[in-house]
Amino acid sequence: MIDLHMHTTCSDGQFSPEETMRMAHEAGVTVAAVTDHDTASGISRARAAAEQYGMTFFSGIEISVQGEKELHILGYGIQPENAALQAFCKRHAADRKERCGKMLEYLHRHGVQITLDDVRRCNDGKTSGRPHFARTLVELGYASSVQDAFEKYLTTPEFYAKVERPKPTPEEGIGVIQNAGGVAVLAHPHQLKLENNALEAMVVRLKAAGLQGIEAYYSRHTPSQTQFYLHLAEKYDLLYTCGSDYHGPVIKPDIALGTGISNNLGICDEKIPERLSAAIAAKCSA
Repeated sequence: MIDLHMHTTCSDGQFSPEETMRMAHEAGVTVAAVTDHDTASGISRARAAAEQYGMTFFSGIEISVQGEKELHILGYGIQPENAALQAFCKRHAADRKERCGKMLEYLHRHGVQITLDDVRRCNDGKTSGRPHFARTLVELGYASSVQDAFEKYLTTPEFYAKVERPKPTPEEGIGVIQNAGGVAVLAHPHQLKLENNALEAMVVRLKAAGLQGIEAYYSRHTPSQTQFYLHLAEKYDLLYTCGSDYHGPVIKPDIALGTGISNNLGICDEKIPERLSAAIAAKCSA
């Protein structure tokens, strides 16, 4: 079973890289990738754990970019030690630290009296992202669930205007991945909420910038969406991938490793790792 999209405590996931690989193995995943947000810091730990369990492992990252819409680009086969990638991740970590202060100010203006110590205490010392703040809001009684916290406080137009940091362009994000020896893949295209013709036009533009794949199999894709994304992959000679977007039961309680939501994944298509491996090898030999 294949799962090329999961998050750990190195970004906004609930479990460490080692724990995530152990649970993936126990769930029957044989081909895995950790794709933490804008950081490569968990790759070596996840790889070592995956190798212990005899799993095929791809290094990965998920980069947030901003074009006409915010979108996420997955990068596979990246070299974590790449200097440009490390510089990008360092800048992003500094941006996240600054954003933490802005989130506190924003929440205080809305009557939510929490501190960074509260966030650390509720998240094993982590403070970097909205999920960590959301869990704190639940723990301290300001929200009934993580989803409720996001809807009330962390996804409002005012939040985006006051708190969100500038993001790289799609071209810049793809460039970071390519420069680190990786293959760029469009993550969860359904989240863009585009009509099929508009999404197809975006895929064409992104391919011109270096995009090489599309995440066709995903926990929240409907069967018809999956078929359309597979159609785009075939039409434009793109890779197609599979990922659950696992974060852990506290953050995304309906998503399971490997199998997605209500067993709607469980993909075992050997072409996925074979073609991805070939694309990565071609990058290395170029």
